[in-house]
Amino acid sequence: MASPAPPTSRKLVAIIPGDGIGPEVIAQATRVLEHYRDHRSFAIDLWHLDLGADRYLRTGVTFPPDVRDRIASEADAVLLRALGDPRVPGLEHARDILFGLRFGLDLYANVRPVRALSDRLVPLKGRTAADVDFVVFRENTEGLYAGVGGQFKRGTRDELAISEDVNTRKGVERLIRAGFEYATAHGKTRVHMADKSNAVRHAHELWYRVFFEVAADFPGIEARHLYVDAMALQMILDPRSFQVIVTCNLFGDILTDLGAGLQGGLGMAASANVHPRVDGCCDSDHGMSRVGLFEPVHGSAPPLAGKDVANPLASILTVGMLLSHLGWPDEERRLEALVIRAIEERRCTADVGGGLGTRAVGDWIVEELGRGA
Repeated sequence: MASPAPPTSRKLVAIIPGDGIGPEVIAQATRVLEHYRDHRSFAIDLWHLDLGADRYLRTGVTFPPDVRDRIASEADAVLLRALGDPRVPGLEHARDILFGLRFGLDLYANVRPVRALSDRLVPLKGRTAADVDFVVFRENTEGLYAGVGGQFKRGTRDELAISEDVNTRKGVERLIRAGFEYATAHGKTRVHMADKSNAVRHAHELWYRVFFEVAADFPGIEARHLYVDAMALQMILDPRSFQVIVTCNLFGDILTDLGAGLQGGLGMAASANVHPRVDGCCDSDHGMSRVGLFEPVHGSAPPLAGKDVANPLASILTVGMLLSHLGWPDEERRLEALVIRAIEERRCTADVGGGLGTRAVGDWIVEELGRGA
């Protein structure tokens, strides 16, 4: 997977605050980006977007085509917080925005680091932070989330509901290659793949077969296969065995939330939705640069909104991934080191053992950045 080139021009970052606690945590992440722009002279422009449940309820608009088109043509990254509001039970706005970005921009790889930053955040007896350090590559544009299917005789006793698990050779291969190329670039020696090919014979046999075909192009990396239920068990019994995991959309969604439990909860889980450029694949747009979509993993948690209790550290870590994507990889390491200090010094919210509110955690992060941390 190719590394981003060093920045040579100004970078446009679109910011979508989301619903529930989204605006509170994104506000702290935005302060970090503003620090880099205003005090470190990073060439970043911030584009604040009014998208979410409030706008949808006010105007009936979910994701305006002109905004979508400008993101696709001009933005370098999108910082998004969770979408979901009980006032919109059908989640129409959430689907249009999130899936519109993921599917519309062909951001086929959801990359989720599962890395514990403190021993005390690891819930497993006898395990330390050193035992929880891997990354999951989740296929992001196919599978059961592709939305293929339908309902017949809805609301009757004879109702029929079908969702199709859509997997293409191109989609499977490029995701698997992205995982192997990441492993190569980061000195990893092992890649696992999770499927259910013993039960979902046709679709997941494709994953099994392509995984080992791609692995043959990376002889220095060990390729291991596990059925997804066995992988979930093994993640609890011995998380040390994992370095890089590649898997389908649904299984990646489930396994990464399990992984978040190993690293201290969803408030510590960052993610990126990207279109890695991979070698040796059938990807017709090989070499194109694309906008990346960056989002902390946790949900909108409407009952917590406005209470200043939401953990912003996942958003801070996500900003690190965003800056690395834009060409400043050292800043991802800098921000991770600051988050480690926040946990160790209890400059964090209650869910990870601290006593600060959302805003106060952001204050501390920005102050430490200002001191050159």
